[in-house]
Amino acid sequence: MADNKIQGKDRLAGRRKPDLAGISGVGKLPPQAVELEEAVLGALMLEKDALTQVVDILRPESFYKEAHKEIYNAIIDLFTESQPIDLLTVTNQLRKKGKLEMAGGAFFITELTSKVSSAANLEFHSRIITEQAMKRDMIRIASDIQKEAFEDTTDVFELLDKMEQSLFEISEKNIRKNYSDMRSIMKAAIMELEARKGQKDGLTGVPSGFTALDRVTSGWQKSDLVIIAARPAMGKTAFVLSVLRNAAVDHERPVAIFSLEMSSVQLVNRLISSEAELDSEKIKKGNLADYEWEQLVHKTAKLSKAPLFVDDTPALSILELRAKCRKLKAQHDIQMIVIDYLQLMSGDSKSSGGGGNREQEIASISRSLKMIAKELAVPVIALSQLSRAVETRGGDKRPQLSDLRESGAIEQDADMVMFLYRPEYYGINEDEDGNSTMGVGEVIIAKHRNGSLETVKLRFIGKYTRFTDLEMNVPYKPQDALYGSKFPSSAGGQDFDSGNTIRLQSKANGGDNDAPFPGGFGSDEPAPF
Repeated sequence: MADNKIQGKDRLAGRRKPDLAGISGVGKLPPQAVELEEAVLGALMLEKDALTQVVDILRPESFYKEAHKEIYNAIIDLFTESQPIDLLTVTNQLRKKGKLEMAGGAFFITELTSKVSSAANLEFHSRIITEQAMKRDMIRIASDIQKEAFEDTTDVFELLDKMEQSLFEISEKNIRKNYSDMRSIMKAAIMELEARKGQKDGLTGVPSGFTALDRVTSGWQKSDLVIIAARPAMGKTAFVLSVLRNAAVDHERPVAIFSLEMSSVQLVNRLISSEAELDSEKIKKGNLADYEWEQLVHKTAKLSKAPLFVDDTPALSILELRAKCRKLKAQHDIQMIVIDYLQLMSGDSKSSGGGGNREQEIASISRSLKMIAKELAVPVIALSQLSRAVETRGGDKRPQLSDLRESGAIEQDADMVMFLYRPEYYGINEDEDGNSTMGVGEVIIAKHRNGSLETVKLRFIGKYTRFTDLEMNVPYKPQDALYGSKFPSSAGGQDFDSGNTIRLQSKANGGDNDAPFPGGFGSDEPAPF
């Protein structure tokens, strides 16, 4: 019986929280600077305009002692009401609020003014107080994270996002941007203009690689959320892959794509088909002649070294996306992010109301994508579906903003909304001017917060799943429209093994681990590059 009791105690002990006594910091006093707090409060009551030096540095929460918090709150109240700040007015303000005893009494407040002779070092002392408060905040966050991490019911991705967001809030609250005078602003503006002077193409953002489109947008701009929407078979994925390829290969900009619809191998097979100018069906089946292998090796050499990162995690949540993007920005300084596509993402269960309707969830996702773009200062391009209203509408079936599927919030949050449209898909072989539309894809800019609304025409080569400039010396050939009436299917999803440098991040290879550039294409032969 006694043995059973002992065993029961052992089982209970196994479920107890771990002993934290050995952890560094446990049992110590929190970081503080009480003497400096007293000196700062005394200086604020001694000199008339002292508060203006530190009001943007100190917050009531910056003070360690509760009495000091109450005194500073009273000083802020007087400042807000444009009342003089001195020993008597602060004491009277605390008395009116019923907080005088809580603040230590009139004698304690009088003592504060005797502990400092001037406000000469006020700002320096205030910054030390703020630093100690930041340390306390970080200790509190670490303690909360540690407590929740021990709970079996905790979602690790939500916890990770909470930790990152909490630390970000500390810096936002305490490290504020100061004002700038006109001289420094003008200097920065002129330096930026001089830097742009050397750019003959006039691009201020990440180049799309399409001359006519870049002429309108000046490239994909930092902090912009760009929505690219189309009906199925218009070539959304082919378009963004062309954009990614142009940025990574031609301009050596690190870029990332999160593919929720296609596997990483399927995406890269499309890139290889486009780059090597080999029929995508041959790539899919692995039916390549010897000369085609040579062509593939030669033309994909630059592609294999491109700073292009692919993540094909299925059902990616917005929390996971934010964490992955921060990691890619920190490790590789990515300049552009692409999501294929928005409707396949899952939102934060808390922000979408946990079981709320899909429209609210999509609205939450689009807001979060805009926040990611601003936080990382990179353009975020998200593909989106259009409603079936396009198909049922008469006329040329050009998409409109009202066709954006599931949420008007997408239009509201986006800095730019583009539609992809190929008239030949709907049997329209000539435009209103009598020009052939065969092999022509249109990029319709329907919303442009910082520019004009225009329609840019591109060349779509179906069998290579590629977009190019329309004015390039690439004449349209009927055989190019092998998949012109229907967008070509994706390449097969076999796994390959090779050692090149395009990195793929997927659940299949362990999520965050880097996987090598694929090769093999369904053959037992080793990859040729």
